[in-house]
Amino acid sequence: MYGRRKGPKLSAHQQHLLETLLPQLTLHLKPGADPRSYFLPLPRGEVEICGTQISGEGKPHHFPSPKKSLLRSDFSTSPQGRGDDEIKDVWLEIGFGAGEHLHWQAENHPHIGIIGAEPFVNGVAKLLSKFVEVSRNIRIHMGDARDVIAALPDASLGRVFILFPDPWPKTRHHKRRFIQTETLDQLARVMRKGAELRFASDDAPYLEWTLERLLAHPRFAWTATCAADWRSRTPDWPQTRYEAKQLHGTPAFLRFVRR
Repeated sequence: MYGRRKGPKLSAHQQHLLETLLPQLTLHLKPGADPRSYFLPLPRGEVEICGTQISGEGKPHHFPSPKKSLLRSDFSTSPQGRGDDEIKDVWLEIGFGAGEHLHWQAENHPHIGIIGAEPFVNGVAKLLSKFVEVSRNIRIHMGDARDVIAALPDASLGRVFILFPDPWPKTRHHKRRFIQTETLDQLARVMRKGAELRFASDDAPYLEWTLERLLAHPRFAWTATCAADWRSRTPDWPQTRYEAKQLHGTPAFLRFVRR
């Protein structure tokens, strides 16, 4: 991934989250490992974060002094959880921005482990600020998503999201676009048969670029059957703040499945 890694100065609260919460959620890559092993079950004891005490059952109890927050956890070392806590599949979001979409997916799919890759430190800080408890099903890679993909075993992902990536509009920068035939080859390797690739952009030239490469790729099939299929999001596809800005034009939403 290209681009800035830092933006506006972080607030004291955001810096605190990077120092305390991020280490608990950081993805530690293990080449070839089943990605479900990156996710641990809910805490057995209690976690205190941002002035909120979380019981093992996931119920928050608010403290009156959030500035005195600490982060501590007592996780089981079992990679697959306990019974209902088991992570059944893993999804990857590439460039999660401020994290609205990733956070929504994690909350609404508690049995899905979601890996988010984002090199922009301010975006990571914004995602962390959404938590009132340590998330058992989110892991963060603050770096290039291609490092995550390279470490994954074959057919290990059930869904991939690439939402509003930098279009790199200048011709000399097109090589920096995330969607490249070589990248799609690697995604096809780590996505299982029937897995879904979701792509969104409000930049018409980048949409054409993406469609050209995905339609030509033998491992991906476009699910659209009419214009409405790419003009609107599905109910399980929440809006992000970047989408709402529509900086380049009207957004389009593409869904492809791994053949």
